[in-house]
Amino acid sequence: MNTLIIFGAKYLYLAAIAVALVYFLKQPREIKKRIIIFGLASLPITYLVAKLAGHFYYDPRPFAAGNFTPLIPHADDNGFPSDHTLILAAIASVIYPFSKKASAVLWMLAFAVGFSRVFAGVHHSIDIFGSMIIAAVVSVLTVRLLGKRGMV
Repeated sequence: MNTLIIFGAKYLYLAAIAVALVYFLKQPREIKKRIIIFGLASLPITYLVAKLAGHFYYDPRPFAAGNFTPLIPHADDNGFPSDHTLILAAIASVIYPFSKKASAVLWMLAFAVGFSRVFAGVHHSIDIFGSMIIAAVVSVLTVRLLGKRGMV
């Protein structure tokens, strides 16, 4: 079981990125262009909002608070929000307006990665859900903004 958790916590995000890349490459040129525009608008904002949120909310890593050794090595810094989950949730959110099915697969992978990191002892569940909420909210706001301009 630990091997599965370690794989999910350290490497599963790469599979999720590969899924997103395959989806992207299969799209017609016009859809690719719209995905790129949406991604360039949404992803940096998501990252900035997450970093800002991390300055306002400090959540010590579970291994630091609980005095145990995590399954994967990690720095003893702020766990909120989870960067791995944030990246995948942001990518899933970018894909959503173009394919709800592909987005759902990516959201499930984001969830699996996030909770693998919880079970590995490097995050609390609030770190995971916080990342997902940040990515989803920024995505919705970006879609509304770009949608008004006919870009998504």
